[in-house]
Amino acid sequence: MADFDITIIGGGINGTAIARDAAGRGLRVVLVEQNDLSSGTSWTSSKLIHGGLRYVEQGAFRLVQEGLRERSILLKMAPHIIWPARFILPHHSGLRPAWMLRIGLFIYDLLAGKNLLPGARGVDLTKDEAGGSLQSQYHTGFEYSDCCVDDARLVVLNAVDAAERGADIRTRTRFEKAARQGNEWQIQLNSAGTPSSITSRILINASGPWIEEVNAMMPPEIPRDPIKQIKGSHIVVPKLFNHDKAYIFQNTDGRIVFAIPYQADFTLIGTTDVTVAGDPAAAAISDEEIDYLCTLASGYFKTSITRKDVAWHFAGIRALYDDRTLKAKDLSRDYLLQLDGDAAKPPLLSVYGGKLTAARHLAEVALERLAPFMPNTKPWTANSSLPGGDFAWDGFARTVKNARKKWNFLTERHAERMVRAYGTRITNIIGNAASMAGMGECFGADLTANEVRYLMQHEWAQTADDVLWLRSKLGLRFTEAQKEALSKFMMSETP
Repeated sequence: MADFDITIIGGGINGTAIARDAAGRGLRVVLVEQNDLSSGTSWTSSKLIHGGLRYVEQGAFRLVQEGLRERSILLKMAPHIIWPARFILPHHSGLRPAWMLRIGLFIYDLLAGKNLLPGARGVDLTKDEAGGSLQSQYHTGFEYSDCCVDDARLVVLNAVDAAERGADIRTRTRFEKAARQGNEWQIQLNSAGTPSSITSRILINASGPWIEEVNAMMPPEIPRDPIKQIKGSHIVVPKLFNHDKAYIFQNTDGRIVFAIPYQADFTLIGTTDVTVAGDPAAAAISDEEIDYLCTLASGYFKTSITRKDVAWHFAGIRALYDDRTLKAKDLSRDYLLQLDGDAAKPPLLSVYGGKLTAARHLAEVALERLAPFMPNTKPWTANSSLPGGDFAWDGFARTVKNARKKWNFLTERHAERMVRAYGTRITNIIGNAASMAGMGECFGADLTANEVRYLMQHEWAQTADDVLWLRSKLGLRFTEAQKEALSKFMMSETP
């Protein structure tokens, strides 16, 4: 008997969503990730859960409708790390006409069907607060709904839930080789220089930009479908407006760029679409991309944005199925599942593309494709909650209020950050503490020893960067000295 029913390679959103769904069906699951969870493509997104308004123009109505359906499911599943936002689309007189934007938004709302969020409307930017930060030539526009998300925490919480349902989550574990032997996969792994081997009935390659590298370690009969690596880059600047709405800007090259409130004191601007080659781990924003984003945003905002304003930047690679015809900006973000296997040989499922919004549904479809190879199981995630998300989709403010009532030493901002990250599981971190001192050493911002220990013990955090950038974004507020103190503490807490 094989050690596992399913082995998943890749700890991004697709891998962890499949692990969660499969573990919840009672399957024996192991997930291996060569680095930290969400350390590749998944955390370098635009931090959105959305249907993809620009795909309406391309006529990809099924993709949009699926995304909008998932938007509602995910908002109810994780109302701590996912929250509604209103997006302002200024009318640019030199680009798409107002009637076209109005029709596109009408279709977007129509495809959403029965919806939790308010629909689109026209907006007078000379009177609305969202117009105050824009240049005077933008008189009118439109406002519509989508959701923002803490992308890395979405990945981590899928892994947490998978583990609590029995999955074996192995970070810092590299996949090295796999071979078919009878009705099982013989799989070679390596963790910190220590080799190991496992057997599995099913193998899933959800390694994102590393999919070709991983498939090269498979038997030669495995299909090698082409991918195109698309680099998306973002910049973070001091906040450009004093309201909670986001912006979506058009550009003359046909792309769109978002400007989104970020971590209270910043604005996130992105993304780019650049075809690249080489090691995905080496992805970095270029000077040209920084200039592109600064120039585009400066064409809309009253505040001129330059390189010196950039407080942080990041870049990631999306591995999209390559049909060898389309430009980067036009390639579908839809996913493709490639199955190799039959009754005579154990299956390999390779996952191409995908996005945060689609991952839950992708997991259902993946397990449906694998149904001939495993016991009869049923989908279950559509009406579930992610850890800490067991409160009403519109109950964030009430949850913060209750937290401050229970722990009156929390500031409003601290309580909001904690509930946004952990939801109802804030109790597991604060416990019986009666003051901030009871939370242990404070390393900077409001990050305490209690929280760090929780992240190490329950969320696989091993380094300061794991905590500061992937489990939180407090790295924006930490000095090098504070980071060093955090690193020393974590080393002292490591068994």
